[in-house]
Amino acid sequence: MSADTDRNGDQLTQATGLSDILAPGLSVVFCGLNPALSAVRDGHNFSAPSNRFWRVLHLAGFTSRLLRAEEERELLQYGCGITAAVSHATKSANELTWNDYLKAAPALEARMRKFAPANLAFLGKAAFAAISARRDCDWGKQSDVFAGANTWVLPNPSGLNRAFSLDRLTEHYLDLRSSFHSAGSGSVNGLTNARIDA
Repeated sequence: MSADTDRNGDQLTQATGLSDILAPGLSVVFCGLNPALSAVRDGHNFSAPSNRFWRVLHLAGFTSRLLRAEEERELLQYGCGITAAVSHATKSANELTWNDYLKAAPALEARMRKFAPANLAFLGKAAFAAISARRDCDWGKQSDVFAGANTWVLPNPSGLNRAFSLDRLTEHYLDLRSSFHSAGSGSVNGLTNARIDA
């Protein structure tokens, strides 16, 4: 996550040295489980060549072109943001425990209340399951609201997640994207009206 500022111009840097990509009133914030070591090394979110995040966002219609990890701030122009449930980096998200997510939940909630996105999309089930105290959840929109945001659980786009092909990943992300269109929004790329502080 690279350098970003809040509405007061304060930098939002996580413990890893990466920053959230956030602005007030976004349509959706994509919430990764935690930063990968490669993201910390590269200084950009979802930077591993095997990570399919940027490709899936483009294929699902969140962006008009395929962005590169170093162009992550451009997501704000599309009403989208990025954060992580847990700020410390690991080689694999499997290294995180249920308690890691629970300890990180208050900080995540504070960020979401501050920036008030319409939707929060957890990338993978682990963080949402821990925070909601539901060991089992389905993919897609959840009945829970977190910090005022509608919650979604989408498959993790990591290249380590071999359970989902690119096509299957795109279908799940498209469900979220389609919900914006059906809500009748009229801003950039069909996303709900978001203030853009790019």
